[in-house]
Amino acid sequence: MSQWLEDAIFYEIYPQSFYDSNGDGIGDIPGITAKLDYIRELGCNALWLNPCFLSPFGDAGYDVADYCLVAPRYGTNDDLIELFRAAHAKGMHVLLDLVPGHTSVEHRWFKESCKAEKNPYSGRYIWTNAVWDDVARYEGIAGSLRGISERDGSVAVNFFSMQPALNYGFAWTAAATASASTWPFRWSRTTPATSSPSACGRTCALTWMNIIPTR
Repeated sequence: MSQWLEDAIFYEIYPQSFYDSNGDGIGDIPGITAKLDYIRELGCNALWLNPCFLSPFGDAGYDVADYCLVAPRYGTNDDLIELFRAAHAKGMHVLLDLVPGHTSVEHRWFKESCKAEKNPYSGRYIWTNAVWDDVARYEGIAGSLRGISERDGSVAVNFFSMQPALNYGFAWTAAATASASTWPFRWSRTTPATSSPSACGRTCALTWMNIIPTR
């Protein structure tokens, strides 16, 4: 664990309900930057930003449509970079909430996964092989979407219907527990399809790490 975490005192911010810097009625990233001294005076030396990425905001930004773009209502990527720069100058750290368990139905990955033709995104979400085989009947699956695309199958969701669940693989695979026709989505965590979400998550994180100034 990084040493700074041992002494970190976090101030959690949902950007939309924090400080509005431009008078449009919505809190934004420049507003957070403007209030860093206030947060520091409270005794906090770190920020935890709730999701600030591009989203249709069906679940307060926890339905991410693009992990590499700041939601326009909050500002721009440059605004976020400036927040990091200003926070670091004051001896503060900033953490971004990545939301790795699911995406928005508007995410490009999911739109590609919905296509009938097999493609690199077909296995990125938890799909059954037939629309009448409801993935929600399996233990541990919160819900499902069916009949929404040209693909024959149902897809698992986390929490709300606009949040299709990414498939990171399963400790108990289809081969180990039952036939593949019974558990079609229960693949090993090391298969190429289930490794993709992890790899893409790392890529998104590295994208921000490469453009955000370090302390």
